[in-house]
Amino acid sequence: MPTLKPRNAGHHPNEPRVLIQDVIPYEVPERLTDLQGPAEGALTLPQHVYWGPKADCDLGEPEGVIKAYQALLREGTRADQNELLNAGLLVRVWNELMLPVRCRTLWENKFPQLAQRS
Repeated sequence: MPTLKPRNAGHHPNEPRVLIQDVIPYEVPERLTDLQGPAEGALTLPQHVYWGPKADCDLGEPEGVIKAYQALLREGTRADQNELLNAGLLVRVWNELMLPVRCRTLWENKFPQLAQRS
């Protein structure tokens, strides 16, 4: 019967641990005004941004905006963000988005007006 090792077996306390949350690449546009996406209507997320079922989002519904914007901020390229995010809508929903801390920090450091809305 195989022996089970504890999760931290072989981990030396002096070795830094690298976690995916610390290195996942997030893209951020150059300017908030570059975000020229729709503020209403239906939005279909590209498969590389949202690979789950039902990639369609209704921007007239809060849950549709949150689903789309969280996916685009986490997984979207700068080109995706420029085409599909709307600056005014992003500012309005910013505080409602569930984002990884590093992603939120990158955006708020680049665009302080987002942090000011907190």
